[in-house]
Amino acid sequence: MKLALYGGEPVRTRPWVSKFIGGEELGQEERERVLRVLEKKRIFRYLPEGLEDSETAQLEREYAQFVGTKYALAVNSGTSALICALIGAGVGPGDEVIIPAYTWVTTACAVVAVGAVPVLCEIDHSLTLDPEDMAAKITPRTKAIIAVHMRGMSCDMERIMAAARLHNLKVIEDVAQANGGSYKGKPLGSFGDVGCFSLQQSKVITTGEGGMLVTDSEEIWQRAVIYHDGAMYQFRFTERKVPAFAGQNYRLTELQAALSLGQIAKMPALIQKIRDVKVRALKALEGQDGIHFSPAFGSERDLGVSLVFYTEAHEQAKFLEEAITAEGIPAQRIYDPAGKDQHVYVNWEFLMNKQDPWGGHFPWDQAFYQGSVEYGLETCPRTLDLLARAVQVRLNHLITDEDLADLREAVAKAVAAMPAEECRDGR
Repeated sequence: MKLALYGGEPVRTRPWVSKFIGGEELGQEERERVLRVLEKKRIFRYLPEGLEDSETAQLEREYAQFVGTKYALAVNSGTSALICALIGAGVGPGDEVIIPAYTWVTTACAVVAVGAVPVLCEIDHSLTLDPEDMAAKITPRTKAIIAVHMRGMSCDMERIMAAARLHNLKVIEDVAQANGGSYKGKPLGSFGDVGCFSLQQSKVITTGEGGMLVTDSEEIWQRAVIYHDGAMYQFRFTERKVPAFAGQNYRLTELQAALSLGQIAKMPALIQKIRDVKVRALKALEGQDGIHFSPAFGSERDLGVSLVFYTEAHEQAKFLEEAITAEGIPAQRIYDPAGKDQHVYVNWEFLMNKQDPWGGHFPWDQAFYQGSVEYGLETCPRTLDLLARAVQVRLNHLITDEDLADLREAVAKAVAAMPAEECRDGR
């Protein structure tokens, strides 16, 4: 059968499913909650009356209960949550923070924003931190590890926490891409010292923009609260136990909080639908010669929001990306050396150049930093090789058996015409 890439008939002419999940579920309930805020004419959280009954305070209680932590703090983005978590954990100038080489760029931005230095770590076939490489990157300057649950895949938190506790390191979980996920039956965000979530539109539940921080530590929570609001409004009704310091303005509005209220209650059923789709998608592609999956895919560690398979050679992945997309199902090679995907570390221009906003190299060239960290193609070569052989197709809860039949046919058609492995790495 002639490939659509070469002028043949495509398998599918209808649009593929939306890349959004929570955004597709916004409806009458969210409309009513937002209208209620407008009727109250209270769109700023910290008015003197009714602080505990504000939409934002209610959302914080929902999250703390859902994750199983003592404290939660709503902020205006997932990036803000990471910055507040780092500040809360005491990370600052002179410290090193281990992060994966595959994550959204703002994971690195958050580390630099507090004056610390990112140390890049390889990922494994689960698309998350490689615990062995992580342990090898620990130095006397390491203060924290940011464990990023990528593409709905949870990190191996058991091994990460064991290494962190051995070296007395703080662990920050970045749950932005795996909200509602779990590891060995326990909610993500509840393993580390702090958990951070994003409520941006492409996430499982959403306020458009927004974030959440959760923790069991009162000290971390109070430090994060101070930093998220330099005026410290929240301590009108809480006893402050840490000294005051300069903060930012990362507050969440009442409109955003109202939009997200109640979505957590919908999340278990939504996630179960997504997981079921992922299992069926893996089944649909079972036995396809020339591609393979990580054993972690489809397991409890997998939220199911993305279908990723691997080839043996970079050029094979490039071919499948183009061929499957031409068949009517958008596919993406995760790392394209000619692309600029901001999930892959080599595309973080500021980090590669150690560039600050003022034309210098803060914090890398400061006297308070006694280490030496370099960034380049050779920093995490295994990650680049893996991602250059990885092809991704987005999934969500709306995918039908008919969609999966199209996916199976498109992949089979493309794989049958895939070049041989001899072309590995373009040779």
